[in-house]
Amino acid sequence: MKRRRFLQISAVAALAGHPAQATSWQGQAFGAQIGIDIRGAKNIGHDLNEIQDEIEAIEATFSLHRPSELKELNARGRARPSAAMRDVLELARLVHHATEGAFDPTVQPLWQALADGRDGQAERMSIGFERVEIGEEIRLGQGQGLTLNGIVQGYAADRIRALLIARGYRDVLVDMGEFAAIGGPFTLGVSDPAAGMLARLVLTDGQAVATSSPGALVLPGGSHILGPKGQRAIWSTVTVEAPSAALADAASTAFVLMDRKAISRSATKLGLSEVHLVDFEGNYGPL
Repeated sequence: MKRRRFLQISAVAALAGHPAQATSWQGQAFGAQIGIDIRGAKNIGHDLNEIQDEIEAIEATFSLHRPSELKELNARGRARPSAAMRDVLELARLVHHATEGAFDPTVQPLWQALADGRDGQAERMSIGFERVEIGEEIRLGQGQGLTLNGIVQGYAADRIRALLIARGYRDVLVDMGEFAAIGGPFTLGVSDPAAGMLARLVLTDGQAVATSSPGALVLPGGSHILGPKGQRAIWSTVTVEAPSAALADAASTAFVLMDRKAISRSATKLGLSEVHLVDFEGNYGPL
């Protein structure tokens, strides 16, 4: 099951308690279904073109499945970045350091090798986000390529939330595969691919939440969440609450590979609100 579809299913309870007067919009982006749910009389139709243009711009920057700024960077090994690319890479570097290297976008060549059915031994040698230079130019190390799939859905949720706030929206749940709230409260489910719905959490104004699960998408060589140092997944599902959906997205990806003490250290460094853990026996609990 694709990760973002899993998250959509996890949010079945998101609109429970909504008033009768509500508007919902759904679309396709990042290879999955996305949505915006609005309480009250505000009609998204007037702003829909701008929302879609913003989503299109994000895909044109970060997609690995169509021509994009990221694909060009990976092909050339160097590029002058857009403001959006620089922002995401700077946040990725922050999370990389805070998670003791567990979040590492340079796993892309290994991901591709495993997806192609190869053993990936040669590609493992290229991993190391510390070798990526982030300056006036972005420069990759020899043989390196980046994937930002572990942060971009959250980044998109943050960008769409900011756009809607600027347009006067006051009670909205943004779902770009990761969730960001304006107003609220909104109730979401903490779910696991194997164990199902395990708990609920309440998302309020200014909060965001992201979930990562290694069982949501499996490659021929293992999970889609790859340990840059060969780490195996420790948790079946990790859900992170934070002020930024991009931060929650990146942290949840890394935390799947980290033990409880390491997660606690990283959560403190990153200023995260809550972390919810599900182990492979289906046991759920907050950090």
